[in-house]
Amino acid sequence: MFTALRSFARIPQLLRAQNPCRYNLNLLGQPSTPFPLFSRNMTLNQTMRKKPVKKKKNPRSPALEGCYQKKGVCTLLTTMKPKKPNSAQRRVARVKLSTGKTVFAYIPGEGHNLQEHSVVLVRGGRAQDLPGVRYKLVRGALDLGGVVNRMRARSKYGAKKPKTK
Repeated sequence: MFTALRSFARIPQLLRAQNPCRYNLNLLGQPSTPFPLFSRNMTLNQTMRKKPVKKKKNPRSPALEGCYQKKGVCTLLTTMKPKKPNSAQRRVARVKLSTGKTVFAYIPGEGHNLQEHSVVLVRGGRAQDLPGVRYKLVRGALDLGGVVNRMRARSKYGAKKPKTK
């Protein structure tokens, strides 16, 4: 088996005298399968018989259904405790999306003006220390106001530019 493969890898005597950069690849001989001979994580027999099966990636935010954002209505405002070693009360909202799915979304920034039945914009992105919270709310969009007195990274928190005197 391997002697046959070595013969494919050898350069014919006719081509050795020429410039090595100008080998005619058609004269070198082709492997018997259309797949690469030594692909990653496959034995030689597997490579000869079939190509590798690609794993399907699971989406990180499946409720958005491939969209960047979805509109939703707040059904519950509550707090959650983060995972160890952190200690705090993180503000989260249970949101019913326009698709009918219900998700928990993190409210970024300090303070908020949300109430039950507020209309919010939900984007993907998990809260790093809250298990099960895979979405965030967009500050400064729809009913959720921007963070007050925010000076740095204002665009992430929907804060307006302060008036200069």
